[in-house]
Amino acid sequence: MFIDKARILIVDDEKRMRRILQILLKSQGYEIKLAQDGDEAWGMFQQVPYDLVITDLKMPGIDGMELLGLINKQNTDVPVIVITAYGSVDSAVKAMKQGAYDYITKPFENEEIKIVVAKALSFSSMKHENRYLREAVGAKHKYHYFIGDSPQVRKVRELAAQVARTSSTVLIQAESGTGKELIARLIHFNSPRAARPFVAFNCGTLPINLLESELFGYEKGAFTGAYKRKQGRFDLAHTGTIFLDEVGDMSPELQVKMLRVMEEKTFERLGGTETLQVDVRFIAASNKDLRILVQKGSFRQELYYRLNIFPIYIPPLRERREDIPLLVKHFLARFAGEIGKQIKSISPEAMNLLMSQSWQGNVRELQNCLERAVILCKNQMIESRDLLLDQARPSHASPHMNVSIPAEGISLQGVERSLIIDALSLAGGNQSRAASLLKITRNTLRYRMEKYGINPNA
Repeated sequence: MFIDKARILIVDDEKRMRRILQILLKSQGYEIKLAQDGDEAWGMFQQVPYDLVITDLKMPGIDGMELLGLINKQNTDVPVIVITAYGSVDSAVKAMKQGAYDYITKPFENEEIKIVVAKALSFSSMKHENRYLREAVGAKHKYHYFIGDSPQVRKVRELAAQVARTSSTVLIQAESGTGKELIARLIHFNSPRAARPFVAFNCGTLPINLLESELFGYEKGAFTGAYKRKQGRFDLAHTGTIFLDEVGDMSPELQVKMLRVMEEKTFERLGGTETLQVDVRFIAASNKDLRILVQKGSFRQELYYRLNIFPIYIPPLRERREDIPLLVKHFLARFAGEIGKQIKSISPEAMNLLMSQSWQGNVRELQNCLERAVILCKNQMIESRDLLLDQARPSHASPHMNVSIPAEGISLQGVERSLIIDALSLAGGNQSRAASLLKITRNTLRYRMEKYGINPNA
């Protein structure tokens, strides 16, 4: 809406007053319509959209107060300015309480009218813009954007929706490429903090000194090159949400400082002495099992308990293969639109090939594969030849596989136990990845670990 083209409805039973307001506001570039009483004004309002209504309070039939109520009931975005005779300020105050934007007493100054009208239209424009922004943000952060129809994905969406309504800390544990940040954004933008900042920060990408300056900011002169004060991520996320990705990579020193922020809601900038209060919601994520890190002594137990208030586990793509067709459909439509190709389907052979992959890089790897396929596709159907899949990774030979069966025999359970230990070692302790390497389910792996007395935290 352009303010200088705003449509204003003037309602007054005095012809002279209507004419004065019309001349005054038309000279400002507004489009002016006139109504001689509330009944006529209400009829006009229902037929044509207006950006502002200026109405007298005392009129026969539908008076200004009743007209205000009707307008607010139909469209609360339209500001209403009431005009009242001097000495009837009590009525004007009552109108304000019922939703009027402002009031003007007769007689009034011309400049006063211009200023109040300009402010009312600016306020209305801001409300429109904020509503459109909220709708745009909401459209991009619906829960179905975490694509899949498997029971695991439905459970993730359900948990995200439940915790979004609160301010509780969330810990998302999943492999890389599964959509940890997407879930974090869905939680934030469906929470009471949706209109406030969402600040994402990867804890594993910078050395300790840079991590601290990025998170907490610094004062001028804190170190060489600090020529002015810089706000940290906590400053930027104040009243909103901070998403800390890969928290398992935090140094012990930073873990101590992070624990203090979570417990006391305070921090200091580097080189500063002032203690700053901060109001943020914490959402953390890790591709490592933090319980194992706690057992090994590389992650503080107190911080783990602070983070693990509401855990969400996102399964890897290989554990929910039934979601692959939905993801393929989504990515093909997206990339075809971006690249400008008319791709309508994927061949059964190509789909079977996608379904057979292990997808160690999860959804991100599948996404990259389909973007390449759309670029290479020469017709309206993705074929197997369009799928430039990553070359098979070299196998990792286990020392326990180099065995022969002696005359006295060999323990099959012993061999199986050794293979499970090797798979866990190769997977860095990640049971889902180890199960995938052994071509068994995670539940089967857990059963056999318990059967053979394998300590998951070893």
